This record gives sequence, C-alpha cells and structure tokens, in this order.
Amino acid sequence: MVKKEYLGRFFVTACGVFIILLTMSIGAFLLYKGMGTFTTYHHSITEFLFSSNWNPADDFTGGGQVGAAIFIFGSIIICLLALLIATPFSLAAAIFMAEISPKISKKVLQPAVEIFVGIPSVVYGWVGLTILIPFIEAVFHLQVGFSVLAGSIVLAVMIFPSITSVSADSLRNIPGEYREAAYALGSTRWQVIRKVILPAARPGILTGIILGLARAFGEALAVAMVIGKMKAFPKNILSPTNNLTSAIASDMGGATEGGEYNIALWTMALLLLVISFTFILVVRKVSSKGEKQT
Repeated sequence: MVKKEYLGRFFVTACGVFIILLTMSIGAFLLYKGMGTFTTYHHSITEFLFSSNWNPADDFTGGGQVGAAIFIFGSIIICLLALLIATPFSLAAAIFMAEISPKISKKVLQPAVEIFVGIPSVVYGWVGLTILIPFIEAVFHLQVGFSVLAGSIVLAVMIFPSITSVSADSLRNIPGEYREAAYALGSTRWQVIRKVILPAARPGILTGIILGLARAFGEALAVAMVIGKMKAFPKNILSPTNNLTSAIASDMGGATEGGEYNIALWTMALLLLVISFTFILVVRKVSSKGEKQT
C-alpha cells in the first residue's frame, strides 16, 4: 500500500510539473518569437498597439508597417458585443436550470448545453455563413452580410454554454439555508432569486462571464468565416472588419519564417497569450473574493 501511495503521488506530481513546464515553455517560446517585432525589426510597442497601418514586409530586411490596431479593435468590439448578447440568455437559462425547474433541466437543458460545448467551431461558422449571413442581408438590406454583428452572434452562441454551466453551478452551490431564511421572511420566489441567490452567486457568475470572454478572444475559425476579414475599422456593427485570431490563422502559413510579416503575426499571438493570462488572473481574483465572502 505504501509503495502504491508513493507511486501515485509521484505520478500526480510529475504530471503537475510537466503541465507547469509546458505552460512556461509555450510562454517563453511566444515571448521569444513575438518580441522580434521590437528587438529585431525595431518597431515600437506604440506603433503595434495604436497604429492602423498594417503592411509588414515579407522578408528579412524589415521596413514595413506593423500597426495592429484594426485587429485589436476588431477582437475587442466583437467579443464585447458577443458577451452583451450571450450574458442575459445565459443568466436566464442558469436561473431556470438551478432555481425554477431543476428536474427538467437535468433531463433536457443540461444535456443540450453539454451538446453545445462539444460542437466543433467550424460547424458554428458554417451555420453562420449559410444561414446567418443571408438573414442579415435580407433584414438590413445589405449587399453583404459579413459584419461585426454576424461574428458577435456566432461567438455569443459559442460562449453561451460556458457561461450558463458555470453560472448554474454557482447558483446550485448557494446553501439551502439562504433560501429557507428568505422564504421564512415572506419573500416570493423571484425576490429570493433577485435579492438573495444572485448576489450570493455573483463571484461564480462573474467567473463564468470572464471565462466566456476568454474563449471568445481565442476563437478563430468560426469568426473568420463571417466577419469579412476587411482591414478597416468598422463604421458600425453591420460593417465587416478583422480580428487577431483570424489574421493569424489566415496569414501565418503564407508568411516567410523569420521575416517581418511572420514575426508580426507571432507578436499578435503573444498579445493573445497576455490577454488570456490577464483573464485568468481576473478569474482567480474574483474567485478568491467569493471564497472570502462565504
């Protein structure tokens, strides 16, 4: 028994150390490749973040322009609009699943949400391309339906399961004494949900929202199929644009390895990693606040 215990402990420790080393290696590799824009080709961070002039040279001499502001703005506006669309539906579904009809949710809604999570992103993109794009063209009388709105709707559907699942689990984990005390004071079910359950579950709900936003920032294929990939700031939500993940996915294969164009795309990937780590830190901060409150 003692040998098995030590063997199991060694195996778990080795797996944990491997994951840590793998994460650090990925971060170090992206840092090494991404910093080449500033160290090898001598562009400034200000130019990369705030300039909209994107025309890097596909060679080793440099001299091009690497302003990624259009892609950064496109990622931000699409993800925020997707979050604005998905959050009310996710929260409503979570409340229904956890508080109003738990039995139906276990038989119908929970399996449906799990199916949504398992659908490949290319399927979402294909449905958006064949159904959503013509629908937007018909409703808004546009020549083309590729737009920020199309990308945001596709992303909203994709992040809906993540936010719903985490929010529902947070609502279910609220102690039953909270509900009993509120009902004993004469509160209605909606008053219990609005004034007791939702405030108590707020850290978990915020965690689900942040995780959904993190997934939205990292999604590439589905969004690339419906946003139009135009290198311009969108005039409104019905205008096409481009984002970080779409630019990386479409251009990385054709850029010369080690050239200015290739390194600029690696810098975009490094920026996405920084954004992801930022979201993780925010999630940990929100979770720790929730633990202190309970």
